Amino acid sequence: MGEQQEARARLRDDGVSPTRSGARGTSCVAGGRLEGFSPVTDFEVWAPHRNQVRVLVDGTTHPMSRDGSGWWRAAVDSAGPGTAYAFLVDDDETPLPDPRSRWQPTGVHGASRVYDDGGYRWQDRMWTGRALPGSVLYELHIGTFTPAGTFDSAIGKLDHLAGLGIDMVEVLPVNAVDGPRNWGYDGVGWYAVTENYGGPDAFKRFVDACHVRGMGVVLDVVYNHLGPSGAYLDRFAPYFSGSNIWGPSVNLDKAHSEPVRRFVIENALMWLRDFHVDGLRLDAVHALHDERATHVLEQLAIEVEALSTHVGRPLSLIAESDLNDAKLVTAREGGGYGLHAQWCDDIHHTLHSALTGEGQGYYADFATAGLTGLAHVFTRAFLHEGTWSSFRQRLHGAPVDTRRVPGHRFLAYLQNHDQIGNRATGDRLTETLSPGLLACGAALLFGSPFTPMLFMGEEWGARTPWQFFSHFPDPALREAVRKGRTAEFAEHGWGEVEVPDPNAESTFENSKLDWDEQLAEPHGTLLQVHRRLIALRKEWAELSDPWLDEVDVDIDESARTVVLHRGRLRVACNLGPDVVTLALNAPVGRILLASEPVQGQDGALTLPPESFAIVQVG
Repeated sequence: MGEQQEARARLRDDGVSPTRSGARGTSCVAGGRLEGFSPVTDFEVWAPHRNQVRVLVDGTTHPMSRDGSGWWRAAVDSAGPGTAYAFLVDDDETPLPDPRSRWQPTGVHGASRVYDDGGYRWQDRMWTGRALPGSVLYELHIGTFTPAGTFDSAIGKLDHLAGLGIDMVEVLPVNAVDGPRNWGYDGVGWYAVTENYGGPDAFKRFVDACHVRGMGVVLDVVYNHLGPSGAYLDRFAPYFSGSNIWGPSVNLDKAHSEPVRRFVIENALMWLRDFHVDGLRLDAVHALHDERATHVLEQLAIEVEALSTHVGRPLSLIAESDLNDAKLVTAREGGGYGLHAQWCDDIHHTLHSALTGEGQGYYADFATAGLTGLAHVFTRAFLHEGTWSSFRQRLHGAPVDTRRVPGHRFLAYLQNHDQIGNRATGDRLTETLSPGLLACGAALLFGSPFTPMLFMGEEWGARTPWQFFSHFPDPALREAVRKGRTAEFAEHGWGEVEVPDPNAESTFENSKLDWDEQLAEPHGTLLQVHRRLIALRKEWAELSDPWLDEVDVDIDESARTVVLHRGRLRVACNLGPDVVTLALNAPVGRILLASEPVQGQDGALTLPPESFAIVQVG
């Protein structure tokens, strides 16, 4: 790859392999550091249509020279790690932060700082990675995971996750965003880690601590839009191409798009390589507009596979997609993009409607399908496979080839940040379901052929809400967010609802986990149920078998029962209010786990109301 793809602010190399973004090393002789020599930093920025670009380094302006590709460069002495710098474009004296800044300690509008990526000393040299197949994921938001809301405080809770049996921790976006609190999807400094959580070195400590405990890290990244405040990319170059419902979208396929695609792909590689992250969750990829022959997602998959080969550990790409198109997760050899997995909302919507009975908004088709729809989804992944979607008022989706696409390429969840936070009051399933039905939902999740994911606190049935919050410094923008939130609920068919003020600090504070909950009932019992379900999934190969055509599902709509056939095992759930006796058509052997006392004899199993049992038959 050409030099234009290197760091925008890069200290000259000291014998360590250079990184693609940020700053590295110091001046050297024979690869070693020399005392008394001042570091030299190469500053670079892409601005192809500008007549002049200067770099302001610790208050001193330095001219930059332009090459034929529109890159401007300057080498500056005595600009070591921590040096403040910004760019001046044309005759405008307004300092602009580096589009590829690795460190923004004073916020997204302030000066960038030179960051030495080699300054952190990793402790995970024995880490060989974590593959996605067979893993259990846990989604969390750093700002609300602990009372302090920092990477370092989150480290103190990692033993809990390891004890639960979590394999990979999925972290909501951590890039630089305007304001003191945010979900993370309004980021504008894609290469910088927000100071709200502790900055870049603190994130490295968090990843390191996960690896020490045997857990991988998946980072949520947003390439489909930029936030509404602090996005200065268009001041430099044609980074933007239109917009979507969330904000400006990046130019992936029009004139001058090659450096923009590199901007996206190099960002992804940076997290995986320089921050030792094990996977990326790609937000709303259906909003990436790319009409090139090789879609940016496929190009990303190609380069991530190359990086994985180089670093010697598996690296995973997980898409969030509203397309219901398994092409995303079909191997490139089979004509797909080669991503490793995707979030599957059809699984969530089916489970949610079956457990809660809700049928408003986008739940309508899933409520109509009932338990029959659940049986379909557990063997096909999608409910909509080219069928009518009443919410969209059109046909939606495409069939899944279950012989080529294993179930582990679909992430299944009962709750996640969107499906809780995009409810009017941010209420969890705990507010709607009994402990028994929560346990049944967990049994279906961990008994499924998919890759299961929990949302923070779900394992003990947390009652704290998780609401939509942000706080932009601009009062007009805060008001626009507040009004927009209310209008969004009306568009999704939720009707007139009272929405907590996203800007209020109380909305943020109320969304923080209460870790003391798990010490009381029924939370303690739910926690033990989740631990045992995860352990069983790891102990019995039948429960993690990903082949959808090996799954059978028996349902009784009137009795509200579901039985998953998983090889020698049966996951039997009674979602109804009455005691039921289920014919399993095979001798009942061991009862591996039950949420309530059950009776099994011959080929029948008797379940109390709102309970489940996992049994071995034959």
